[in-house]
Amino acid sequence: MTKLLISVDGGARGNPGPAAVGVVIKFADSKKIKEYKQCIGKATNNEAEYQAAILALQKAKLLLGKKDAKLAFLELRSDSQLLVEQVNGRYKVLNERIQPLFLKLWNAKTDFKEVIFQLIPREENKEADQLVNQALDQKNSSSLF
Repeated sequence: MTKLLISVDGGARGNPGPAAVGVVIKFADSKKIKEYKQCIGKATNNEAEYQAAILALQKAKLLLGKKDAKLAFLELRSDSQLLVEQVNGRYKVLNERIQPLFLKLWNAKTDFKEVIFQLIPREENKEADQLVNQALDQKNSSSLF
């Protein structure tokens, strides 16, 4: 069985404001497979966190293939307490803009044998955070010309 460790982060400059996501996918032995960064337009920080988790599961499924994904164990790590607690059923999903993102994430996790959502300290999520900032910086510098 394949085990992947996935770090995700989302952020917005302004809340809402220009937003981006960052995803780092590794094997359990810490060998990096792939990383992704992407601007997602105007969003809140919480919306960006959800978009990052959704992108992570979509990319993991593409990397593994549909058949192998069904046998895979994923540990998705995030520094977003709201995201992790909502997906783990400890917080209610009350925000109307988060509800469809929650459903999309919930449905995406069914493509895998098991997905665990783990809250990590921000200091342990530097790689994904750096990707978010790179995406936002690139977008800002390219829009100046």
